[in-house]
Amino acid sequence: QGITKRYPSVVANDDISLSVLPGSIHAVLGENGAGKSTLMKIIYGSVKPDAGEMHFNGQRVQVRNPQEALFVEVGDAAFDNIGRLFTADNQARVKDAAERILAARRVAVIGFRDTFACAYHFAYVGRIAMPDVTLIRGQEGGLLTELAPFDEQDVVVAFGFEPYCAETVKALEIARANGVQAIVITDTLRSPLVPGASVTFTVANATPHFFPSLLSAITLSEAILAECVAVGPDQLVDNVASFERRMRQLGAYVDVD
Repeated sequence: QGITKRYPSVVANDDISLSVLPGSIHAVLGENGAGKSTLMKIIYGSVKPDAGEMHFNGQRVQVRNPQEALFVEVGDAAFDNIGRLFTADNQARVKDAAERILAARRVAVIGFRDTFACAYHFAYVGRIAMPDVTLIRGQEGGLLTELAPFDEQDVVVAFGFEPYCAETVKALEIARANGVQAIVITDTLRSPLVPGASVTFTVANATPHFFPSLLSAITLSEAILAECVAVGPDQLVDNVASFERRMRQLGAYVDVD
């Protein structure tokens, strides 16, 4: 807002104001010497303006270098990704997914490469309340062996973002061939994980760096598991309490005075 930058022989930017909405794309056009590059350098922290200020999410910010600009961009993407997750449609899907998980005999959780973190988190937290949750690792060619016990009484929860992992697609094919219901968490309905899924979540994973953000997928996992514990039998709460007691007895936690 009101960005001005003066050099000894020229005013590069003169009282420029610009608003950019989350998720939008803008092109800055102008002749050579119009001040386009100077404005971009100011926004990105490479050049300091002589006057004016910048605001991010309603708060004034001072970007002193490109590294700080990147930090702000990561935060902006994270807030936008999470904001797109909590909709009425997704709330209904969370309830549907939780009901299927609670009704299942066993739950397999799949996610390879970058989404292994999502699968591990879901399986670790889920297994505390529901002992029949299993993380599928697929190591040393054991994918088929690990998935063989699962059938139409069971559910598989699968994570996958572009570029889609061949092992995840193969695991879903094996599970579906056995009649296993699939709950898929991915980035678009064009994902190869979607066909045949009983419940599909598409989550935003935008990021200014090289790898897709996992924040929304992790948050969605926590929402699904929280719903399971909230509407499931009291035994689930008892399982969580028992786990915590056992961990403390084993000295797994460090108490802080």
